Amino acid sequence: MQIDIEYSPAYAMATTTLDAGESVKSEAGAMVAMSGGVRLETSTGGIVKGLKRMALGGESFFLTTYTAEQAGAQVAFAPSLPGDVVHQSLAGETMFVQSGSYLASGPGIDVETRWGGAKTFFSREGLFVLKASGTGDLLLSSYGAIHERTLAAGETFTVDTGHMVAWSERVQYSVRKIAGWKATLTSGEGLVVDLTGPGTVYLQTRSPESFIDWLAPKLPTQRS
Repeated sequence: MQIDIEYSPAYAMATTTLDAGESVKSEAGAMVAMSGGVRLETSTGGIVKGLKRMALGGESFFLTTYTAEQAGAQVAFAPSLPGDVVHQSLAGETMFVQSGSYLASGPGIDVETRWGGAKTFFSREGLFVLKASGTGDLLLSSYGAIHERTLAAGETFTVDTGHMVAWSERVQYSVRKIAGWKATLTSGEGLVVDLTGPGTVYLQTRSPESFIDWLAPKLPTQRS
């Protein structure tokens, strides 16, 4: 599979070029366009996995698989929000992905919902994350640009929870209040996650929650 990412970082689109018989899967609604000679098949990826993704991980209940019936067939994908796309090649590895950041992957990548643990109880992102594991291509999306940071063993990096995209399996994480409850409510920062290496972390330069908080008061109401 050949992957070309264009129009980064604001309005990224990933175009996959497939060999005959090769396939790529994505969440429902992620496809922008496709060439002729592509066969579509929509499934849950297993009824239990599908329900878990939708109810717990915030992802679509259905996954769509695109299979090339001729060499050179293309399928293009893009995220719902203005932002970036990054390509990660996994070789028997695992990435944990925040809800909404999974875009597409090769057939060798298994996507399931994983319990994040009680330590994420106060996180706005919820108790569950997506676990993408296996060998093959993984496409992640963001709101805003994607920033990659590599952590050395024992190195700690603190990130606002709304800016998380994904992290590699060896990275340890713990969600906490940025300070006391008063400071948390007045600082605008809310909750943060402490990430400890070794491993790779992907961040997004914009937070969907912050944008919603900014937009909501400006929306017209019935009274106005």
